[in-house]
This record gives sequence, C-alpha cells and structure tokens, in this order.
Amino acid sequence: MLPCILVLSACLSEKDLVGDLGAQPKAAASSVKDDSPLDILYVTDRAPTASANGEPAYSAVRGHSLSFGSVTLVPERSRFHGGATGQHDGSLRVSHTTKLGQFPQSPYPIELTPEGPRRARATVDAHTRAVAGLQGEVARRLATAKRKEVVIFIHGYANSFDDAAKATGKICNALSREFVCVSLSWPAGGTGGAFYGYNIDRESGEFAVADVKKAVRIISATKGVRRLHFIAHSRGADVLLSALGQLGMEAYAARSSPAERYKIANAVLFAPDIDLDVATTKLFGFISDPDTPYGAKATPYGLLPRIGALHLTVYSSPNDQALAISSGLFGSVVRLGRLTSASIDSKEAGSSALWKNSQMSGIADFIEYKGISGFAGHSYFLSDPAVQKDLAALIRDGLKAGDRGRPLVEIKRPFWSILSRTAMHSR
Repeated sequence: MLPCILVLSACLSEKDLVGDLGAQPKAAASSVKDDSPLDILYVTDRAPTASANGEPAYSAVRGHSLSFGSVTLVPERSRFHGGATGQHDGSLRVSHTTKLGQFPQSPYPIELTPEGPRRARATVDAHTRAVAGLQGEVARRLATAKRKEVVIFIHGYANSFDDAAKATGKICNALSREFVCVSLSWPAGGTGGAFYGYNIDRESGEFAVADVKKAVRIISATKGVRRLHFIAHSRGADVLLSALGQLGMEAYAARSSPAERYKIANAVLFAPDIDLDVATTKLFGFISDPDTPYGAKATPYGLLPRIGALHLTVYSSPNDQALAISSGLFGSVVRLGRLTSASIDSKEAGSSALWKNSQMSGIADFIEYKGISGFAGHSYFLSDPAVQKDLAALIRDGLKAGDRGRPLVEIKRPFWSILSRTAMHSR
C-alpha cells in the first residue's frame, strides 16, 4: 500500500484536490451569467504572510488570531474550449483582499485575582470589538443579499487561502449569488512531515475547530441572519463535524438544539475524508449518552430536543481514489466519502449508527456519485454541473431528496444516486 500512497500522493497537486479552479467546460460554468466581480467574506486562522502587491495574504502556517475581511473575485478569461479570446468560462481569480478586523491572540490569557481566575479584561474588550466588527460586516452584506442567509464553505487538504476563496466563489455563483457567502479558511497546505503534508494538515484541522466554533457563534448571532448553511469538502468535513459536535453539546446543555440555537439548516459534506465510525461518534455520541446533562442535570428518559430544520447531506463516490488512499493509510473500514448503499450492508459498516439514526429520524441523505471527475475523482463538487445543480436545488430552492427538480434517483432510502452526465459517460 505504501508505494501506492507515495506515488498517487505525489501526483495529487493542490488543484487536483480542490478541483480544477481554472478553465472548466462551458457546461460547468456557474448559473450566474454576468461578468461582474464577486465579493465574499473570509474568516481565517491562517498566519499572515508577505505578498507581492502589499495586500493581506495568508499562509499555511497556524495563526493565533482569527482574522476577517473581504476577497474580491473576478472572472478569468480563456482562449480555449472553442470560445473567443477573452470569453468567460466560469473560472475565477482573486483580484483584491482586504482585511477588516482581527481577534486577540488565542488562547485568551487568564488572570489570577484574589477572588479567583478570570479572563483578562483588556482581551475581552478587544474580543468584543472584533465581534461587533465581524457582525457589522455580516449585517452589511445581509442588507443587500436577496436571501438573509449565510453559506459557509470549509475547504479540504492542501488548499491555499486563494484556492478556498475561489471555491467559495464558484459555490456562490452556483447559488445565483443570493446568499452571504463566507470562506472559512483553516491553515491547510502545510509542508514537511509525512505524506506530503497530510499529517500536518490533519492536525491543523484539529487546531482550527475552536476558531470555527467561535466564528459560527458570532455569525449565527448576527441580527438579521435567518439561517446558516455549511458546505465542507474532504478534510474540511472532519473540521466541520468536530465543531458541530461540540456546538451540539453546548446547545444540548442549554436545553436547545443546533438548529434553534445557531440557526443551522444544512450541513453538506462533499467527499468527506473521515472514518464512518468517527463521524457517527461526533454526530450522535453525546446525545445518545443518557448521562449527558440536559440543563442542570441529565434526563435519561426525557425527550430529546427537536431537530428542526437541520439536515445532513453526504455526497460520496466509490471512484474517489484520494479517499481510497486515506482509507488505506488509516485502516478505515469505510471512509464516509466512499460510503454506498452496497458498502453499508457489509458486516463491518452495518454496525454504524449513522445511517440507522438518519433513517429513523430522517435527518440525512446519502447521495452516490458514480462519475469520474478530476485526477482522483475527488473534486466533482466543483466540476460536475449535475452536482452543482443538486446543491442549488437543496440550498437555494429548499427541495428535498425525491422532490421534482433534484437530479436524483432513489436507491433505498436514505441512499440516492445523482444523475450526472459524467457518470453516464463513465459507464
């Protein structure tokens, strides 16, 4: 297995893993036809670095302050794909980056006082000002957005700050620019260590969970925000599930739910690079434990909080070679991003509570993608028009799996297959 890992990992460039953000076929172009610049909000705990043009730039190094600002994206012009020189083909590039605010260095300092330990007042004041700045920027964008909802994208392994911004822009275009779009960028793209920085990125993702939670709390509490929608790719799914699991514990202890407390409507995972058992534990472990405090004390026989609008959608592909490597690397029985209706029936995977709970409560759909997109079949969420169409139907149009308008065929609930041109060509 090791030679396969080393050879294929060496071939997986940054663009292979995030999806080709350069020229795309016309069919994969966004649903937005105009050539106007697109401005998205970024929130990151990457360390700042020098840039050639003097604008803010961020590295793959872990920063100790959460920063936020705006990224302006403009359409690329292509000479290829049979179009005229200068024709817009749906790809984007970063034009400007503007930093708008920054939180204090974390962890925040604790002072010892005669009465006991407390947070340093000056740091709390700085945090409060940063919260007001971030919420003010979200509110400003909400005022001009058609939908008073926020879409947050969390990228995967080996992605740069610019890669994450461009992917967020492509998703925002697929949603017709109706939402406030946020690139929540963690310090991926590390070098050194084993397996071309994969192990470094894995730990950097764990490092970022606290900052993701902070950002979610702040954005969800912004006046005027009606709903949050999360989209995560690859290793970003692990980051998101870790944060949602901890936020779920906070909500449960407050006798609430993530949908109610944090206004979370959708959590969409594309090619999630996480073991099925690990994902199950993060999602259901705390709430299934009868000793978990609900308010002041545990209520083992009491009703659980209503799920509300929260819905989980998992896109997986048996042709995802990047996740095949990850599965071999970690000895995973089933990687969530390779889960299929056939594999869930296996003796090993069948013990998982993830799909059983989702069937019982109806909170999740598992969508199988059978096409081959990108070098490793890992980037179909950006390159296949059918996947983008289904994402728009889910988030923008509010359609459920099985509703007219979603390109899905039922396999056996909660499993569905996506009708993809790429998939049909691969048969």
